[in-house]
Amino acid sequence: MPAVAELHTPAEKVALARHAGRPGTADYIKALFTDFFEQKGDRLCGEDAGILGGIAMFHGRPVTVIGHRKGRNLEENTRCNFGMPSPEGYRKAQRLMRQADKFGRPIITFIDTPGAYPGLEAEAHGQGEAIARSLAVMSELNVPLIAVVTGEGGSGGALALAMGNTVLMLENAIYSVLSPEGFASILWKDSSRSAEACDVMKLTAQDLEQLGIIDGIIPEPAEGAHANPAAMFDAVDAALQKALRQADRIADPAAHRHKKFRTMGSAFLQEPGKDLF
Repeated sequence: MPAVAELHTPAEKVALARHAGRPGTADYIKALFTDFFEQKGDRLCGEDAGILGGIAMFHGRPVTVIGHRKGRNLEENTRCNFGMPSPEGYRKAQRLMRQADKFGRPIITFIDTPGAYPGLEAEAHGQGEAIARSLAVMSELNVPLIAVVTGEGGSGGALALAMGNTVLMLENAIYSVLSPEGFASILWKDSSRSAEACDVMKLTAQDLEQLGIIDGIIPEPAEGAHANPAAMFDAVDAALQKALRQADRIADPAAHRHKKFRTMGSAFLQEPGKDLF
């Protein structure tokens, strides 16, 4: 994909990534896929509305679609826990991934979460294990996995759906180990310095493409994805079609992912004189 010029500062991109009107997983499924059949529950404990997933058709091809789900209002946000999944959500995603692997369906994931839910109940139900298990499942899949970071890509809660053969980001999406507020609180003991943290965290799509963490950037309207959803859907649709065509040429998707993530960032770190900050 061609390089995309930066139109906003990192802090402005964080604000755009969090914009309430930004298209979410449910919007992309409705716009890009047909015959979507939602599947619920982890077959162990319960259902988590924070993860939306099921089977669909993409340009006549059966695929499995999974993504984080946020709400548009307080009621929906409460039901979806503001896009912060519980262990049940990640186990549901694992179930759908294994099913896709069994039936030879490519997997498309949409990432948009502040992070996995850190509450006491989630920890008691095995949040850390659920995320680790998701990574293990993705590492063994024999079908292609295409991941798209559409908004916030927060910590392990995002990575649990993002171990793709191809990882794409929308132009104003962010992807980082934690929030800028959390970074500032830990490093400087002052969450009000979050804008400064945005500058040093390397969380923008342009930074991450340069570091070799992602494979491409999907351009957005100048005002952000929420300003022209139809144009955004067309851009994501074209990017997914291209990524799937490329993925179809991969003889061993599992081995490809293993090599990709084992060597990620090595060329940048070994380059003389390079300084991350």
